[in-house]
Amino acid sequence: MAKKLSPAAVIALKEALCAAYWYKDDLRAFLHQCLSNPAVLATLNWSSHKRQIVSDLVDYLTKNPAKYLDDLERLCFETCNISSFRHLEQLEDGAKKANRARTAIAHLKSLVESHESAKKENEDLLRRQKKAADKLRANAAMRNKLDELRVRYTSLVTCSEVQARGFELEKLMYDMFNLFDLDPKSSFRKKGEQIDGAFTLEGTDYLFEARWQQDLVGAEALDAFSSKVKRKLENTLGVFLSINGFSSDGVSAHTSGGAVIILVDGQDLMAVFDQRIDLVSLLVRKKRHAAQTGNIYLRFQDIDT
Repeated sequence: MAKKLSPAAVIALKEALCAAYWYKDDLRAFLHQCLSNPAVLATLNWSSHKRQIVSDLVDYLTKNPAKYLDDLERLCFETCNISSFRHLEQLEDGAKKANRARTAIAHLKSLVESHESAKKENEDLLRRQKKAADKLRANAAMRNKLDELRVRYTSLVTCSEVQARGFELEKLMYDMFNLFDLDPKSSFRKKGEQIDGAFTLEGTDYLFEARWQQDLVGAEALDAFSSKVKRKLENTLGVFLSINGFSSDGVSAHTSGGAVIILVDGQDLMAVFDQRIDLVSLLVRKKRHAAQTGNIYLRFQDIDT
């Protein structure tokens, strides 16, 4: 995820800092211990209100995450670790001030823990993706098979028989799924429904549909495929391959909670053929992105590899 704090975490950090220290001198002493370059504090207007000082500091740090992300994370960490509120309880109406600080810090802590969890999850995913790519490059048999599949795919570009091309694409994708140990199933028909194929990834069953048509695949086709997927068991998802891509209205119609399909296009396939990413990592990244953002159409060029 993320190379910066979420907007919600930034707001929560400001609120927690304002609540944790009543006096500016105490706040300044705390910040001095948290920042790698305390000289930043000298740039602030300490005659201003405490809330403005905190807001100016956090905004300054967030504007340059490449330089100050470590400071922001440490500031969040140290603020979350404040556990004693005696300095507030001794003030007038101290119990109320201390309770406000506890609540603000608890809220910040929940957001920071979520951020750290997502960050670790993404780092683990990138590590697995790199390992898979290294393994692929070191495996001559895999490379040779991918080259073979690439030649078969390229030959279909000039095929003028649409139905034959679609059938050959299904067979090619079956071989692709098989190459990456995804336990593929051939196309089948059940109760009037044509399914182009199926496979299993990380314990989840996926239905597969492929289209190679001149026009972008739109909302109607995506609706129909989503309905097929939803009629299966709860753990079932779908992968829709459209060589020439998808219409923006079709993608938008399915970019929301409850989506059960992810989208793959011809450029994604070429990235796999060219060994820029392995198929499993491609699908996992697309699924993860859809789960986190609702967007079911993450293109390969937008994946941080």
